Amino acid sequence: MERRSIGSGALTVGAVGLGCMPMSGAYAPARRRREDSLRTVHTALDLGANLLDTADLYGPYTNELLLGRVLRERRQDAFVSAKAGLRADGRHVVADGRPGYLRRACDASLRRLRTDVIDLYQLHRVDPEVPVEESWGALAELVGAGKVRALGFCALGAGTGPGAGRRGDRSYGATLRHLERAQQVFPVSAVQAELSVWSPQAARHLLPWCTARGVGFLAAMPLGSGFLTGTLTPGEGFEAQDVRARHPLFTAYAMAANQVLVAGLRRVARRHGPGVTAAQAALAWVLAQGPQVVPVPGTGQACWAAENARAAEVLLTAEDLAELSGLPDPVGAWD
Repeated sequence: MERRSIGSGALTVGAVGLGCMPMSGAYAPARRRREDSLRTVHTALDLGANLLDTADLYGPYTNELLLGRVLRERRQDAFVSAKAGLRADGRHVVADGRPGYLRRACDASLRRLRTDVIDLYQLHRVDPEVPVEESWGALAELVGAGKVRALGFCALGAGTGPGAGRRGDRSYGATLRHLERAQQVFPVSAVQAELSVWSPQAARHLLPWCTARGVGFLAAMPLGSGFLTGTLTPGEGFEAQDVRARHPLFTAYAMAANQVLVAGLRRVARRHGPGVTAAQAALAWVLAQGPQVVPVPGTGQACWAAENARAAEVLLTAEDLAELSGLPDPVGAWD
């Protein structure tokens, strides 16, 4: 698989990564199986999709424990991207950027992951009660201590997802100000934010900042939480604990109306051969946004991990990109 740089270029990863959150939460909890998840991670590593994106919040903690079982055997094959700065507090999730907490969180993640170093450690969210310089400085100390190789900034939630309007623009502005402040303390090696065919806002607001500074960009939810794969049926419904059950983009009406996006992806996919899927076309669009962009599609199934990894072989033409960029905004966005 093609390799792409994270940060200054000293660290490289496969062009497509693996988002590990679905193995421990968020989507279709009744379908999760530990052995399926382990098989998925091994499949991704076998195909060169070696960036494994996790967080202590996922589970919480169980996602890191699961990955630790694989890393115990295959640490040299993997690039570990972990996060800290959000913690479960009863039924709520709260930001915690206190330096002491971040140091303790890193030590705990290292134990669960069964490794002595995390390749990319991301600040999961900025704590409004703690200056970002203090949180980032604590993370920089972890690099100095040899526990972390590089630092990333997770900007998920910076905008408002698909169809983001002015509120999303203002949120991206706040993220850029945080990035500038963090950069004065210690280099930012990667920024993670949502980026997909139906949510392209980060390509306009965050990616130029990364490109100008040689910062890697991890594209979260590049398959639109599964919708852009074309495998979801409008009206079929979701499990009560599935986050999509409460999202306006996943109502039966919105899913039916947004089939035009899936149809566009399928048209593009057919031009590249009978075996190319809508999901691969969607990931190829993300890959085409820049040489430092690494899509991180999440899955807990080995077959989908293999399909996603092979998207790195799909090279879209200028005509393809123009057609996908011309697709309508999705119906049902938060705004």
